Amino acid sequence: MNKIKDRITLSVLAGGIGATMMMVIDLIFTLIGISKRSYRTLAAGVWVSSRRQASSWQGQLLGTIMNLALSMGGAFTLVNILTKFGKDNIVLKGLFFGVSFGAVINAMLAVLTSKKIKAKDAGTNLAYVVSNAMFGITAALAASKLGHDSLFGVEHQNDWFQSSSETKVITGIAAR
Repeated sequence: MNKIKDRITLSVLAGGIGATMMMVIDLIFTLIGISKRSYRTLAAGVWVSSRRQASSWQGQLLGTIMNLALSMGGAFTLVNILTKFGKDNIVLKGLFFGVSFGAVINAMLAVLTSKKIKAKDAGTNLAYVVSNAMFGITAALAASKLGHDSLFGVEHQNDWFQSSSETKVITGIAAR
């Protein structure tokens, strides 16, 4: 299989795969009743003024498209982080990014959405956190598997300087 060498293409694909996983998890939480409002409905609420419009098939499609677009944009940042700092601890990096990125997006959506469409209960917000975590993990794994090794071939930045005996003397740990 040919690996992807372009960061933007890799971001679009990894973001789409991560968003798909996020929407599946979100759908499960909505179907079992943990979440009162799907992420699609919340995203659609930025563009429409009523819960009825956000819940319609057009609103759900709009929310899905907006969710995909935000996820692909977020994956661009994630891919740049991974290409700069490497693929080691990929799950932890994906988890951290997904939860952090999701928190920022949720804060923005809370400000931009109508009061009728906001998620106010703890169950829905916890479902969003888990969905965002799965987005980050899935997108990071997808980027690491689909991306060409040359994108991630960086030296660790903290390994440039070797310790010397002079350093030990300066810090008070004289070599005896």
